[in-house]
Amino acid sequence: MGFLETNLPYIMAGVSVGGQYALIAIGYTMVYGILRLINFAHGDIFMAAGFMMVYLSASLPLYLSIPLVIILTVLLGFLIERSAYAPLRKAPRMSIMISAIGVSYLIQNCAWYITSGLAKQYPAIPWISESVTVFSSTTKMVTVITPVLTFMLVAALVLLIKHTKFGMAMRAVSKDFETSQLMGIKINSVISTTFIIGSFLAAVGSLLFFSNYMTVTPTAGSMPGLKAFVAAVFGGIGSIPGAVLGAFIIGICENIIKGLGLTTFSDAFTFALLIIILIAKPTGLFGEKSTDKV
Repeated sequence: MGFLETNLPYIMAGVSVGGQYALIAIGYTMVYGILRLINFAHGDIFMAAGFMMVYLSASLPLYLSIPLVIILTVLLGFLIERSAYAPLRKAPRMSIMISAIGVSYLIQNCAWYITSGLAKQYPAIPWISESVTVFSSTTKMVTVITPVLTFMLVAALVLLIKHTKFGMAMRAVSKDFETSQLMGIKINSVISTTFIIGSFLAAVGSLLFFSNYMTVTPTAGSMPGLKAFVAAVFGGIGSIPGAVLGAFIIGICENIIKGLGLTTFSDAFTFALLIIILIAKPTGLFGEKSTDKV
């Protein structure tokens, strides 16, 4: 009982952070599942959502700024796909990857220019920023609602993919891009919608993450983005349940390491885990073995 009482705050924080990583990781894994592209700009979309909230909440009430942030983040993800990735649809994969890195640095540099590189205070959102006591441990309400909201959004996404016509189109495109196109599936619409869904989840993850950490900087999306990417690889990139499970494992382990007083090594653990997974099981926990077509 003493062990649980001592470590419960770190476990709860780990579950909360894991849920936030999961919402970002889903964006990585969905885009990779369809385009075989690592969207390196995804973490920066997450960061941009944080700054949008800072500036919009300064002039608008929260009940307007929150939905507006989500809409603008979705629009940003859509515009990035249409302007930076769609023209390179038939280009070598390396060209698209370089474009993704370029978009990432473009968003970061725009954030540096707009903010002069200064950290901005994230607004306190009523209710989810309030303190709550769970089993004698005091934490923020956001810690409690993050895993619940994450599972609800993931369940809705799985239902969309498994039981709708659009979901069927997504699965078809992820299995065979060229054949899907020949069968009349609107590839561009499927890809754009995938980016829209990923950006929506990143916006929600941003609201939860920055409500907990309260400070936004131009590089604030880099480390969560990298950890979400590791979570996607850990679970098997292309697998949504794998990305979610990987994110929760990383979030919990990271916070337990901090609880042991090894905060310096919490980030290193994530990337050491990536190396171990790539050596032991390159396809991840739920990844499928790739087969070369002849």
